[in-house]
Amino acid sequence: MRKLTYFVACTIDGFIGDESGDASFMYRFVDEEFLSYLKTVYPDTIAAHVRRALGIHDLGHRRFDTVIQGRGSYEVALKEDITSPYDHLREYVASRTLTESPDPHVEIIADDLVGKVRELKAEDGEFGIYLCGGSRLAGELHEEIDELVIKTYPVVLGTGMPMFGSGFALTEFTLDDVRVFDNGVVVRTYGRKS
Repeated sequence: MRKLTYFVACTIDGFIGDESGDASFMYRFVDEEFLSYLKTVYPDTIAAHVRRALGIHDLGHRRFDTVIQGRGSYEVALKEDITSPYDHLREYVASRTLTESPDPHVEIIADDLVGKVRELKAEDGEFGIYLCGGSRLAGELHEEIDELVIKTYPVVLGTGMPMFGSGFALTEFTLDDVRVFDNGVVVRTYGRKS
């Protein structure tokens, strides 16, 4: 069984972006030390155009071979005329409003999101599935999330888009790993408590 990992950046107070979803204020924390960590440990989570700029586009999979993102996360790429932001992975976009994909490499999941995720998790393979954001998407899939990797940036926003859309029962996770960076970023890894 493959794992679904919600790999997400947030503020100290748990917001993944401002009320419109903009998270660009967090980019300043991606310094040399943290970028080196991402390139080494989580290169699959780096967008394709950035991987090309860093010279790691041809790097093989480390953790993930599939990505699922929400419509809002996908819109960030579309605004930059990027129709396949993770072309090194199988790409899925969960959307009830996007009727057809603007790229043949990106498949739209319009119905039965949970069923599709269960199907992907049941596939054979050594690599996991990267859940790339969307508060509502994470909330809808919270029962399917096996692992949380939370990159906490040293800022308090006060209001904004929470890590999870609400409306689900209490779920416990166990802390598996913590990594602290000189710039104040903390990466915590949690596994679903069985």
